[in-house]
Amino acid sequence: MSNIHRKPIITKRDVERYVRALPDKIDWESFYAHGKRNPPFLTDSPDENLVGYFEQGYLNPGRAIDLGCGTGRNAVYMAKSGCRVDAIDLSETAIGKARLLARQSVVNINFIVGSIFDLAMPSGHYNLAYDAGLLHHLLPHQRPYYLEKVHALLKPNGMFGMTCFDTSGGVPKEDWEIYEEGRMPPGIGYTEDRLRAILQHHFEIIEFRPMKAQSEDSDLFGISGLWAVLMKPRPIALHVGDSTPGTCVT
Repeated sequence: MSNIHRKPIITKRDVERYVRALPDKIDWESFYAHGKRNPPFLTDSPDENLVGYFEQGYLNPGRAIDLGCGTGRNAVYMAKSGCRVDAIDLSETAIGKARLLARQSVVNINFIVGSIFDLAMPSGHYNLAYDAGLLHHLLPHQRPYYLEKVHALLKPNGMFGMTCFDTSGGVPKEDWEIYEEGRMPPGIGYTEDRLRAILQHHFEIIEFRPMKAQSEDSDLFGISGLWAVLMKPRPIALHVGDSTPGTCVT
């Protein structure tokens, strides 16, 4: 797309330059139902950083949501830690596997098949939101809407934890390259500076570090190539021209 303005997408105003050239996204239902790959995140073990946040006292039991929960490993951990958990994923197959894991783990979780963009919850509903690799699979124009949605779902003193590809774990594509090429990589790899710039519009960053790789016999999940980030929502002033175009997050 030759008329792309080469500027990163951070706010919703930036979206308007890109919405006419939407690359294909991963078909997550096919991935979970028919996928031939066996990526390391298809495990029952929770993220090492999530466990650490609880053990260090950053996170406490409360109402939690697992965003892009996959087969449920982090949702189950949060439920075992005393949280009342909602867990959402686009894939019906993934949710089916997550429900099985929850039954085997003897925990109650409210699983939802769908998109966070369609999730109807009142503002300030959750004490904790967790994202284990969802952000880096979003098209760049979806990011500001996603972060605004997460911000709105959290209580003012809530917390947002996540893992996200760095440039060794994902493909270090600039936003405009994705739209020019018309292809979404299997995961966008972010530098620390770029990811901080994206997140700091909505969140105050408490901890930002590489995920800690775990040994094969560990009961935690941790690999190189991922950032681990813990945040809390910051007050946001709505800027003129930053209103939400209704069809931009498809």
